[in-house]
Amino acid sequence: MNADGKSDESVVPATLANNGSAEELTESVEERDSAKRNVEQPASDRTQSRDQPRPRGLHGVREAARKDSQLQFTALLHHVSEEALLESFYALKRNVAVGVDHVTWHEYERDVENRIADLHGRIHRGAYRAKPSRRVWIPKPDGRQRPLGIASLEDKIVQQTVLWVLQCIYEQDFLGFSYGFRRGRSQHQALDALNVALTSRRVNWVLDADIEGFFDAIDHSWLIKFLEHRIGDRRILRLIRKWLRAGIMEDGIRSATNAGSPQGANISPLLSNVFLHYVFDLWIHSWRQSCHGDVVVVRYADDFVIGFETKAEAEACLSALHDRFGQFGLKLHPKKTRLIEFGRWAHVHRQKRGDGRPETFNFLGFTHVCSHTRHARRYVIWRLSMHKRIGATLARLKVELRQRMHDPLGQTGRWLRRVVTGWLNYHAVPGNSIRIRRFVHSVSRLWLRTLRRRSQRAQRGWTWARMHRVLNQYLPRIRILHPYPAARFRARLKAGAV
Repeated sequence: MNADGKSDESVVPATLANNGSAEELTESVEERDSAKRNVEQPASDRTQSRDQPRPRGLHGVREAARKDSQLQFTALLHHVSEEALLESFYALKRNVAVGVDHVTWHEYERDVENRIADLHGRIHRGAYRAKPSRRVWIPKPDGRQRPLGIASLEDKIVQQTVLWVLQCIYEQDFLGFSYGFRRGRSQHQALDALNVALTSRRVNWVLDADIEGFFDAIDHSWLIKFLEHRIGDRRILRLIRKWLRAGIMEDGIRSATNAGSPQGANISPLLSNVFLHYVFDLWIHSWRQSCHGDVVVVRYADDFVIGFETKAEAEACLSALHDRFGQFGLKLHPKKTRLIEFGRWAHVHRQKRGDGRPETFNFLGFTHVCSHTRHARRYVIWRLSMHKRIGATLARLKVELRQRMHDPLGQTGRWLRRVVTGWLNYHAVPGNSIRIRRFVHSVSRLWLRTLRRRSQRAQRGWTWARMHRVLNQYLPRIRILHPYPAARFRARLKAGAV
């Protein structure tokens, strides 16, 4: 940050990392949003669109939070107005699973003005009561199941409104290497930042870490203490306590929740970011200031990667992290946390020792691999779709195709095009051509096999020549959709430069 409170977002050469400008270089690589960009975001008019609505009156909150990082906001509930609640209602997705109240979005809309007025009155006189979340289980790629809490409709409305208010405060506080669940930030931006950091900085060791059961392990008392640093309005804190203690309803049985934040709740991602901001982000930012070598950090929700120049500092950080997380009831996942030799010189060093090729690590669905370009021998990091994720996706598609076996060809083709397009929109990054082609080919084989199972005549009639004509009609063209990380990353820095 410079004297005017603005971030230096220029890309500094890696050779300057140890000459007293390490902080500026770190922030440039990790893309810390400038203060000016946050100030110039206007408050939008009320709309019934779900296209990133934002209620009026929050510009002053955002400005005050930006100017004074120690300011405690004691009057925020008046921003939870009828207008803001109505805007929150129209910002919700309309065709989703219902909570324990069994009220759908369309049912609520029939008398929305009176319902919102009643909800607003209950909030401001303290009569609002949060309902327990309905628990469902979502399969994970590793075969386990992830618990998901579905909040009632009115809880979603209030949470969305409070979320907008709190975002205006905490977006001024969150550090540049935090990417998860933040407005204007995405997984690909985190991947780009990590790629640029690992290729432009002196990184020889990588700590790939995951917090075990993070969302279920958040300590409520610590979370409220962290919130109190910025939130002095007891009524807002009371609302948050109600959501945290609302409990879970599963098979008609209500269970109390003494820890954790329900996954699936609108407010949960922000609360988790606040918790990790104080437990991890501020701590690691301070810790790396005392390091002699380069240290880079990228965090997305509870997954984070830290790159180190020296092994000694990497091991010291890992040991300190165990102690730090233990103080707040968290622990690193023993199977998903690894310290590996990774970087520009990892291949040379390991070859001299006879250790083979450098190890790889997974982050946000991609396996990161040290490599070089074929002719220029330039150091690059290839991001390849994880085999486990591909296998899990194909397994789900196989089951779904069997269920759609006798559906009209066009209907199945249009559905499959949407699925494959969505997959390519995420995975079609430079260097991943082979795996995306394998994925699309595997999908094609699954579809052909399903069509041949329709009958004995279909088994003889569905040849690959015929199938290729159908595939050309329905499946999207295979191509790389994302630019190279450095090009897109530096373009974003240039667009946001002060």
